[in-house]
Amino acid sequence: MKALLKNKYFSYLYVATLGGITSFSLPPYNYFIINFFTLSLFYVFIINYKKHLKKKIDYFKYGWLFGFGYFILSLYWIVISLTFDQNFNFLIPIALILVPSFIAVFYGLSLYFFSYFKNFNNISLVLIFSVIFSFFEFIRGSILTGFPWNLFVFSFSQNLAFIQILSLIGTYSFNLICLSFFLIPAVFILRKSKYDIFFCIIFIFLIFGFILFGEKRLNSENDELYKDKKYLIKVISSKVDINRFYDTGSEYEIINDLIDLSKPDKSVPTIFIWPEGMLTSTNLKDIHYYKDLFQLNFSNKHIIILGINDVEKNNNLKIYNSLVVVDNNLNVLNYYHKNNLVPFGEFLPMENFLKKIGLKIITNNYQSFSKGKERKIISIKNKNFDLSFLPLICYEIIYSGNLKKTYNFDIIINISEDGWFGNSIGPHQHFAHSIFRAVEEGRNIIRSTNNGISAFVGPKGNIISKTESTQSGVLEIRNLKNNKETFFSKNGNNIFFYFLLFYITLIFFLKINREIK
Repeated sequence: MKALLKNKYFSYLYVATLGGITSFSLPPYNYFIINFFTLSLFYVFIINYKKHLKKKIDYFKYGWLFGFGYFILSLYWIVISLTFDQNFNFLIPIALILVPSFIAVFYGLSLYFFSYFKNFNNISLVLIFSVIFSFFEFIRGSILTGFPWNLFVFSFSQNLAFIQILSLIGTYSFNLICLSFFLIPAVFILRKSKYDIFFCIIFIFLIFGFILFGEKRLNSENDELYKDKKYLIKVISSKVDINRFYDTGSEYEIINDLIDLSKPDKSVPTIFIWPEGMLTSTNLKDIHYYKDLFQLNFSNKHIIILGINDVEKNNNLKIYNSLVVVDNNLNVLNYYHKNNLVPFGEFLPMENFLKKIGLKIITNNYQSFSKGKERKIISIKNKNFDLSFLPLICYEIIYSGNLKKTYNFDIIINISEDGWFGNSIGPHQHFAHSIFRAVEEGRNIIRSTNNGISAFVGPKGNIISKTESTQSGVLEIRNLKNNKETFFSKNGNNIFFYFLLFYITLIFFLKINREIK
């Protein structure tokens, strides 16, 4: 292998392959053990094969290759959304290469800046590598619309005890620590003194500490149990074909299908949660067309939460992807306009220019959606119901530490349409974010999707009930457990910067200590 790696072109293939293999650590596979091998081998290559890394741009090149291999296999499902409209077919091969190529730039930049730190010892270099990579992952999740997808830490989404630490430090801080954790084999391989071994041992003990904390938190009975809820929540998981976006005459049938799934009992107070965007041709102003259908099947003891477009016609036409709360007479009791829009899916960057060359957004044929002004808490309070919730539509569940301004709500409700990505790994990755948000916020998450994974997730990330993306069905919820406000929820991503500062302080301490010796 050493002889082969001396060949520049084989080294390119080697690094890209390591990135590709790393993708299998993510949901739905969750082979997190892979990261110990692939990330460590990648790091050892960067440290040992200086022949291929004579210039700083070479570091960028190898970082980009690793990222490209990682993202092309873990994000291929994005292009499935282009297969539903033949006008987008020409974009499929372009997007398949362009999307991972762009995101891989963040890995290239990480390694580029890492190249400035050559005179540090083994442990310090690992810490520097972790700091730079995790910082650029944070940047990736924040700039433009943000795309915090497929951080290495998501490989632990099925390890509930381990991820309970999210309630204290959040996703980005944990991602920083996990990067260092995955590089322990590299520290051992490159060891030059007994201090390198001590570092490995200390870090392993730290990880065991996280697991013990998680086990204790999972077994804690300090939750508040709302046993006095005298109403039922029904979460609808549908399998309506995504081609309905191009069939304006199917909405009456779709509503009937949703009602059949809901099985409303007029005598039982019930909140029904339907998925995102089920009515694609009817906007909120015209929903009264279906009033008779709702009056026939629902009673005044029923509330329906659903996704629908809202339209404002002032000086300029504005269209919003919305979550609305209605009664059986289709009176709008409350609503929320989506804040975080999906680029190319819901809005077209540089729209005036790109429309001229024939591009349009995927989910809306006429124009880009407009962004909502704020994310507000929605309350449903009357003689039958007493519930407040934080509304999130689809993509909005992926943002760590940037969900709300207040903690005064009972649950998080996330409605989504995952049919754009078929029976791929995409819906599984999307669902993993719900588990992370539940642990971070200490709140139940109720997720209703069409062609995706619908679920009731407890405040510790435990999946109480769910339906798979290949199924349709109904989840019934009668009791809600909630934790107190978590430390992370109070402090948000400020904690990540405290961890960066701690790492940087430790790096300079090790540097000074080495110079003194």
